[in-house]
This record gives sequence, structure tokens and C-alpha cells, in this order.
Amino acid sequence: MNFLKLFKGAAVAALVAAGPAGWAQAQAPAQAKPNIVIVATGGTIAGAGASSANVNAYQSAVVGVDKLIAAVPELRNVANVRGEQLLQIGSESFNNERWLKLARRVSELLKSNDVDGVVITHGTDTMEETAYLLNLTLKSKKPVVLTGAMRPATALSADGPLNVYNSVIVAASKQAAGLGTLVVMNDEIHSARDVIKTQSLKVETFKSQYGPLGMVVEGEPRFYRAPIRPHTTQSEFDIEQIQSMPETNVVYTYGNMNRTAMDAFIASGTKGLVWAGFGAGSVPDYMDAPLKEARAKGIVLVRTTRLAYGYTVRNGETNDDKNDYVVAEDQTPGKSRILLALAMTKTHDTKELQRIFWKY
Repeated sequence: MNFLKLFKGAAVAALVAAGPAGWAQAQAPAQAKPNIVIVATGGTIAGAGASSANVNAYQSAVVGVDKLIAAVPELRNVANVRGEQLLQIGSESFNNERWLKLARRVSELLKSNDVDGVVITHGTDTMEETAYLLNLTLKSKKPVVLTGAMRPATALSADGPLNVYNSVIVAASKQAAGLGTLVVMNDEIHSARDVIKTQSLKVETFKSQYGPLGMVVEGEPRFYRAPIRPHTTQSEFDIEQIQSMPETNVVYTYGNMNRTAMDAFIASGTKGLVWAGFGAGSVPDYMDAPLKEARAKGIVLVRTTRLAYGYTVRNGETNDDKNDYVVAEDQTPGKSRILLALAMTKTHDTKELQRIFWKY
């Protein structure tokens, strides 16, 4: 029996069964895998509990990036992956200095010819704010993806490994180039501009008011829409030009509130305040005078809503033109604070600030 002939016949039969895709794969030259850097900052994804049954009681930010990568051996089939431990904190501890440190390091990595994309492992508490800052300040079309976990690495059914795997898939995909900073959690791909954390326990916590950009299905990214608002290379903000951000704070509204928190922010030297108002950003009558006093002192005031989703209409709940306020349109208080801080590195003029909020 001619075993060589038999082997060749079986190989041809296998390719025929595979169809056109199988022929194309067999004929195409082997392509080099993309190079992806995982920048670790801590968070629940790097957390550990006393028992595998602990999904809520645990210590965050204790597992190093090398162990996170080693827990997902399938990554080697997707890309050449290396890790970098930039920070090891819970994301509630991010501040302006740490945000700028992260943004500068990612910007530096994106400039490298041997880096095709960056994945950032991050706590979920401030992930949306970090993603939005990067979305506005990084000058690269290379994919940048943030991911994390709602369950620690030691928990039963930990969600971190699959989130890391999916994030590397997205960061390695040419389809993700030019879409701005992305958040990949629970199989969904979200735009940094729109995504927010909505639940403190469930793995499906991250949602977008207008829906996700796409999903990761069986190891393949599937995109269905793209962000329209300017970001990254289209943005007027550049992390390389930002040495520091001015102090900005959020005043949260509630029934029977008083001016104590707002006055304390002003006394401590804040340059801008985001008003997380009721409904569409409304102001109770007893807080009208304190807000006007703050504006008279030169404090920039941005009206938004404390609701998860919503829209603040200019001159809708109050006379913004007369009071010289800025409205945040559809942005959350946390993201509005980020945008205000960035905008105030360029201008304090309220008309120009309003243009920026309407643009981004």
C-alpha cells in the first residue's frame, strides 16, 4: 500500500470538508501574532479570598500580573502577551496622580513598534472614569482595552480569566483599531464614553445607555456599531501635554441637603463643581443662592443628573444662560468631573466649556 498517497488523499479530503476557509488557511503564509501588553493595576481581578466560596469578602489587589497571565494559558494562541505591574491598588484609590501615571505609561507603550495593543486590568469601581480619561487623552488608534472582575481570582466561577482572554482577543483585533478606549466585561465590548457600572455584585454590571459596541463570541469579536463622539486621535486633549489636572469635585443632591459639602469644596480650593442634581439636574430652591454665590466666586458649575442614565437640557431645569452654568448633556457626574478637569487645563470660559461638553 502506498501510505504517502493515502496520507495525501486524506489531507485533501480534510481540506475539501473544511471548505473555502480551510483552503485559504492552508495556502496563507503563517502570520506573526500581535504583541499585547497587559498593564496590571490591581482590583478584584487580582483579589483573593479565604475560601473559594468567598465571592464578596476578599482582599483586592494581591495577585500579580504574571499569575493572572499564567491562569489563562489559551492566551498564547491569540497573541504574544507580556505583563507589567504598574500599580497594585483597589480602583477606589485612583486619584489624578495615579490616573496620569497610568495614561502616560500606556501612551508610551502605544508608541512602541513592537506593541500592537494594550490591555489594562483594573478594579471595577472607577473603571469607567479611567477608561473615559484614556479615551480623551491617548493619541493612538491602537486598541486599548480595560477589563476586570466582579469575583476574586480565588472564587468559584471567577470571571477574571475569561475577561482577560476576551480582552486580549479584542486588543489583538484589527477591527478594534480606531474605536477609542474599550471596556470588555462579561463577553460585551463597550465604549469608554458610554459604559457605567450599574450593580455591586453581578458579573453583568457594566452597561451602556445606548448598548454595547459588540460582543466576543467563541473567541471572535463581533462589532455592531461604532462611537461617533471624538476620542483619542480626534480629541483636543493630549496626555503628553497635561502635567496636572485642576481640582474638581462632585456635589451629590438628596432631600433636605445643605450647603456644607459645597462650601467645604470651595474652601479647600476646588476650581470646578459638578452638580449631581435630581432628575434632569434640578436645583432645590434653598440651594439656588449657594450655587449662585459659588459661581460669583469664579467656581465653574456643571449641571448633570444623579441618575444612572439621563440628559441635562440647557435652560431646562434652571436658567443656565443667566446663571452662567454649564450642562453635561448625557454624561454621569464622575465622567463629567473628568471632562471638566481636562477642559479646565485649556480654558475657564463657560461658553468654551459648554462647547467641549456638547462635543464629547
